[in-house]
Amino acid sequence: MSTIENVKKLRELTGAGFKDCNLAIKESNGDIEKAIEILRVKGISKASKKMSRDAKEGVVAVSGNENKTSVIEVNCETDFVAKNEDFTNFVKELSELNNEKNSNLDELKNTKMKNGETVENNVVSLIAKIGEKISIGKLKTIENPGTINSHYLHTVIKDNISKLAVIVSLETKENSDNVKNFGKQLSMHIAASNPLALTSDLIDKSIIEKEEELVTEELKNSGKPDDIAKKISSGKMNKFKEENSLLSQAWVMEPKKKVQDIVKELSIADLKIKEFYRIKIGE
Repeated sequence: MSTIENVKKLRELTGAGFKDCNLAIKESNGDIEKAIEILRVKGISKASKKMSRDAKEGVVAVSGNENKTSVIEVNCETDFVAKNEDFTNFVKELSELNNEKNSNLDELKNTKMKNGETVENNVVSLIAKIGEKISIGKLKTIENPGTINSHYLHTVIKDNISKLAVIVSLETKENSDNVKNFGKQLSMHIAASNPLALTSDLIDKSIIEKEEELVTEELKNSGKPDDIAKKISSGKMNKFKEENSLLSQAWVMEPKKKVQDIVKELSIADLKIKEFYRIKIGE
């Protein structure tokens, strides 16, 4: 096989550029396998330099079914790469593996992909090929006994890949279209309203404390008497909790009603919102 043919084959196998492949073929004296190893070592070197950059763009992907559903975030540096076919193909396969591994990041990184290489090695190769920092971000699997999962994707890029994803787990024995339709609508509501927790008592204490600090600071120089300031502060905090708790939020499709009202109107005795998860690129 001629040098040009070797370079062409190496490019097909690795996706690396002509110059890098040509140098690797010369360095390996025409040995394709050795040339692949040379490129991998160079790729790791290039990748390590790129890992110090910011990767605030990317995509989220959902996989699974109504019993077990997973979401994974994969970050890159630019929106252009987020739509790159090599990147999206990698994310699609990674998403399925993530569901198999129940969002265990350590296990996922060491899992082999279709090309026989581990996820971790494929990330490195993709960095070398694309030229941007790529990293695995948040990941979550929802699987609860006696529940039905629904999900919603917003700003879809391709198939199960988007910029925002929501998973909702509804606890009920009734596996009906009525329940599934509500699950889809609730997922859309969560995408739009971004609740912090199911109920106010489940909102992270650090978030509540931070909000209280902001409200106190806002009222400090208002000149209002202490008792009035305390009432205003209490009212603002109650409103904050109400607007950020899923069950007490105004239902986006009928704002005069709250989510908890919609749940009651469904008249499904055992229906409960068990769990939800929302993830958006850039947040």
